[in-house]
Amino acid sequence: MTPSIALDTDAVAERDRAPQWCEWVWQHFGGLQSDLYGDTDFDGRLAASHAGDVILTRLEANRHRVLRTPSMARASETAYLKIVAPWEGSAVVQQQGREACARNGAWVIYDTSGAYEIANPERVDHLIVMVPASAIQERGLRIDGAMARRLGTSGISRVALETMRNTYLELPNMSEASARGAGELIKQLVQLSLMEVAGHETAVTQREALRDRIRAHVQRNLRDPALSVDSIARALNCSRRHLYNAFAGEGESIAVFIQRLRLQACIRDLQESAQPSRPITDIAMSWGFGNPSHFSRLFRDHTGKSPSEFRRGRRSHGLRVKPAMTVTHPYRATPNNFSSNAGCSRNSAAVPLCTTVPLSSTTA
Repeated sequence: MTPSIALDTDAVAERDRAPQWCEWVWQHFGGLQSDLYGDTDFDGRLAASHAGDVILTRLEANRHRVLRTPSMARASETAYLKIVAPWEGSAVVQQQGREACARNGAWVIYDTSGAYEIANPERVDHLIVMVPASAIQERGLRIDGAMARRLGTSGISRVALETMRNTYLELPNMSEASARGAGELIKQLVQLSLMEVAGHETAVTQREALRDRIRAHVQRNLRDPALSVDSIARALNCSRRHLYNAFAGEGESIAVFIQRLRLQACIRDLQESAQPSRPITDIAMSWGFGNPSHFSRLFRDHTGKSPSEFRRGRRSHGLRVKPAMTVTHPYRATPNNFSSNAGCSRNSAAVPLCTTVPLSSTTA
């Protein structure tokens, strides 16, 4: 079997690569906003195939983020359980008030019928698997509590990870009937993995529950400059050791998690067109940063630009809004019209909306 879709920015003029990538992601994954962390140089490729009704995509790209809003989720005709399984780099998935990070050797599952956000803060090589949600839900399995959870490190979810990877790699050598069988096996293994999560209250799930409580507390108190590990421990009535254990294996400490959320909030405010003259120091202080110089250093490390450079760059791009689209298929999206504006921009409340560029003839 040959790939159903193969897209590569090497075939696109350099100035058009970033907006073209945003458009490909929008269409291939059934409606996703993309943000390239303010980068103008971009390199990426997608290659996807079917194993029956299971869609497997290999995505290699520079750092980027994607967002699915509730309105985008409602516009999609087919609901999928979506899995990101990195070969290289990392993926941070946020959904239903939870957050999970996966690197090589793990996978995170999320539901395309609801809103979610995924950050890929470094160059990535991901396997993305889309399983029809109906194939899991029709068997009476409750999936809400399993979304935005890291799986794949052991047990049946590890078997599922290796099966998904091997299926993608061997699809070119399979007949259509064999590919359908492999897709059915993937669905069964994903179901068993979710049943294992839903049916066992283990030390791991207890740690995840505490992690969810920590994240919820941080989000509620993000503007408080006194927010710290000690204040969280007092509020949640647990020890510092339990807090640190809850974040073990997440790839970042609680302090770094707080810092990242604050930086993201400042970025959103800097992109707010309704308050272009608001002092940068005021924005930083309003989100709990107590030292402007320290904030500027962190901001540059996170974005590659100073806060003022970042704000000027966004102003020069202006605000462009993507036309409404009705998503009919994960490979297809039917626009009401197309805009010829190139580049990605950001609205005031979320990651940037991408303007559209006509797709090349390789698009399915």
